[in-house]
Amino acid sequence: MFLERVWWQIFGNLDDLHPEYEVSDWRGRPYFLDLVWMPGDGRCKFAFEIKGFGPHVQQTDRIRYRQELNRETYLQVLGFKVIAIPYDDLAEQPALTISLLKMLLSPYLSSRDLDNGYSRLERDVLMLALRSNKPLRPIDLVEELTINRRTAVQALHSLTAKGRFRALQSTNGIRVKRYEYIHAFSDTWRW
Repeated sequence: MFLERVWWQIFGNLDDLHPEYEVSDWRGRPYFLDLVWMPGDGRCKFAFEIKGFGPHVQQTDRIRYRQELNRETYLQVLGFKVIAIPYDDLAEQPALTISLLKMLLSPYLSSRDLDNGYSRLERDVLMLALRSNKPLRPIDLVEELTINRRTAVQALHSLTAKGRFRALQSTNGIRVKRYEYIHAFSDTWRW
């Protein structure tokens, strides 16, 4: 459910994602992480753990609870950034998980992949759109990127022409006030 409702919505691919990734815990016992994402050269490792309320809260005792916390701490010692995903959120409100992961993962974008025909300003606008998860207005760029309003409008027009944004007209249908980011299956510049 995580892959379909969250991961695919963000990335549109399964690149660098490893299911049932085996690691040893602090006792030397094998343990399988639900999913591990190692983008680029693999120096940065994210461990995604999908946690249901029953097995991780209701049906646990103090010993298993302690072991779970120690295991997560040890994973961080090994260099993993551990991200717990509530199973109920995947079923009921995946948009929240999508939004949180976009904010969390956006600093780890690969700069070499960002060079695919975009200026630095355009890349900054794309990253802002990815983080904000809502249509952008020129004033949003002015405030966030500290640029001139005309520069903001030019960047949005350029990205619209490149197919990265869709211009949204105001209610009267005359002026364009907001620009919606267009997710694409082939988005490789993000990661």
